[in-house]
Amino acid sequence: MAGHYPDKIKSLPLYDGRFDAYKLAATGSDVLFASYPAGTSIPPHVHDTDNYGVITRGALQLSINGVTTTYRTGDWYQVPAGVLHAAEFAEETDEIEFWFKVEGQ
Repeated sequence: MAGHYPDKIKSLPLYDGRFDAYKLAATGSDVLFASYPAGTSIPPHVHDTDNYGVITRGALQLSINGVTTTYRTGDWYQVPAGVLHAAEFAEETDEIEFWFKVEGQ
């Protein structure tokens, strides 16, 4: 897997999903260290978690409710649980994502 993460992060288990990520399990949440090759497109979908992320390299074009916003290195974003969203990565991009479980789900 690509990405500029330290060896300790690279020793974490791999996330089994639509993109490459290292997964750090935490009570009540998951932490993902994700890498996306240039040209990656994630179609519209929803999560049952409140998601927060910070871009550590590259850029994310995140579409929520018909509005597309570009997030670059150092920018944080949020995707609330149950909200339809899609993502595009025009360039190689790395990020850290925090997926918080929602009470009652």
